[in-house]
Amino acid sequence: MEDIIRFDGRVLFLSDDPAIVRRQLSGESVTRAEAGVLRDNVSTDEITPVTVMLTYDERLGRYPYVGFKAGNEMPVGEHEVRRGGFQVTVAGKRYGKGSSRESSPLAELSAGIRLIVAESFERIYQQNCDNIGILTTTDFGVLDRILASEAIPITEFLKGRDALTQQIIRSGGLLAYSKFAEWPAPLAHDDAAPTPTQPPTQAPRTLVEKIMARRLHPATPGAEHGDGVFLRVDWRFSHDYFTGMCAHLMHRAFGEPAALHDPARIIAFQDHLVLAAQSFPHVSQGLLPGVANLTSGHREFVARYPVLAHGQLADDGEHGADGICHALMAERYALPGQIVIGTDSHTPHAGALGCLAFGAGATDIANSWVTGYVRCKVPQTLRIEIDGDLAPGVTAKDVVLHLLRLDAIRSGGAIGLVFEYAGSAVRAMSVDERATLTNMVAELGGFTGIVAPDEKTVAFLKERRGIDFTLEPWMTSDAGARYRDVIRIDAASLTPMLARPGDPGNGVALAELDAPVAIDIAYGGSCTAGKRDDFDAYHDVLAWGVAHGLRVAQGRSLFLQFGTMDVRAYCEAQGYLKTFEDAGVTLIMPGCGACANCGPGQSTSSDQVTISAINRNFPGRSGPGSVWLASPYTVAASALAGRIASFDELKATALQ
Repeated sequence: MEDIIRFDGRVLFLSDDPAIVRRQLSGESVTRAEAGVLRDNVSTDEITPVTVMLTYDERLGRYPYVGFKAGNEMPVGEHEVRRGGFQVTVAGKRYGKGSSRESSPLAELSAGIRLIVAESFERIYQQNCDNIGILTTTDFGVLDRILASEAIPITEFLKGRDALTQQIIRSGGLLAYSKFAEWPAPLAHDDAAPTPTQPPTQAPRTLVEKIMARRLHPATPGAEHGDGVFLRVDWRFSHDYFTGMCAHLMHRAFGEPAALHDPARIIAFQDHLVLAAQSFPHVSQGLLPGVANLTSGHREFVARYPVLAHGQLADDGEHGADGICHALMAERYALPGQIVIGTDSHTPHAGALGCLAFGAGATDIANSWVTGYVRCKVPQTLRIEIDGDLAPGVTAKDVVLHLLRLDAIRSGGAIGLVFEYAGSAVRAMSVDERATLTNMVAELGGFTGIVAPDEKTVAFLKERRGIDFTLEPWMTSDAGARYRDVIRIDAASLTPMLARPGDPGNGVALAELDAPVAIDIAYGGSCTAGKRDDFDAYHDVLAWGVAHGLRVAQGRSLFLQFGTMDVRAYCEAQGYLKTFEDAGVTLIMPGCGACANCGPGQSTSSDQVTISAINRNFPGRSGPGSVWLASPYTVAASALAGRIASFDELKATALQ
């Protein structure tokens, strides 16, 4: 990349005022002061809604910001950014929040955007920008200089960035850098690696710091917090939204066929799009050919290379998949102490097993397929200590929704941190419940989540996989390890929680609702809430309801979606399916479905209200209606009540 950069295009301020956005799109330039309040929390769902992510190349340039919400409007149409001649986008805090889709910066780049200025960025989003050659900065002084027609030295965009990231930015992206870097041949399997001993003088370390130290590229043996490093990876996975893009980027950089490193540890999941034929917008808007395009890219990669694959269910009338990628990684593959990366922000799900699992963009995954390494920063750790006993009906989901409403989290103070969950309440949780904590680190803005493995982890591996796993002494944080901060929560103080529509951070205790909220749709499932323990909760509520003459309230719908086919088999063995039928439930086979606005259970009009156990409720996430987030208990109880209600409230009301 050139040493001096001149931005000759226009600046687009993503204002909270739709009129100001429309003025800019119509050709008028506005000043920073005229732009007014900038939108915080602009999510990747808004930059590239799932309904437009049907290609994996430069054609995405038609779509940036078509889902962007200003006020109650979506003022940006197709082609408008490219036609407007914009080169710089400006927004507020936590830009690029949400899914780790590299489609978002690729759409911006393809529309002509070269720089994004924001008060803060989500980790994966900013790394994706680095990887494909979009510049980013949080220095609004640089914006003032651009508006004054000043050329900007490249060094301005390297400030505060680690040395490795600086090299990648200067190279114009990760793959351009990687083609000329030296890559040692990584060990194919972790069990072939020696277990290093900690020198007596070494400072105490967290579990994640220990895992990273065992996998560092030889060129960076003494990495410190904030340093950019390459890590040797145990498992690398992609899903059908991004496999084609990963392969496209890999072939463009390394030629084809590419020489994959240890393809037996690469997994391709077909899960995000398998329910598209039952998705209202995909059918009504004629989007299925685009889905077929993405699916074709995924299948071509699987057919061409000897990787592991989890595909669609056999064509027996059922739509769905073997399972959702995150859930299957925990059920089938990840082990304590390993490193797992995937093309999804909810990859930290597997951290419930005590491994380091984190989301990565398509360029990072493509690079890892060939080299066996992934780039990241050495993160700091935030310790979440949850002690005491959770009340009956209060779950890990309620814990996360409580964390999300804390000012320290809402302000972006946890961006890029490891969430290390500990305390007596966490130790009492099943691995399924721990997975809810680690899964939703994506919404908390963290790098990943982890729970130190213990006897419950060992029992989980024995029950689910038949593995006799032996914990090693190093697989825990040391006493005296350094933490960025510690958040302490009294488990007994927590009650059923909700997140109001628009953002998972809009937390409110259910008991604090000042008026009844009628619902149209209740939805339980997704990687976050489609596990065995989640279905135990749905069944607890629905079995009680059926026993007391209750069914899903008239005019309402309750959709329950299995996270994997193993979960469905579990429900069948437990006798749950009859209860669900008696209660009036619509069952859905595994797949991302309505959580990704791509399957049954979506809203179809803006006046519909959904209560959902999924992980995020950004505008348009599950259709045009409003989405409240809640725990599995609350979702099932609300379906029977016809309004938002806790299980305790349902029981008290029904027995009056």
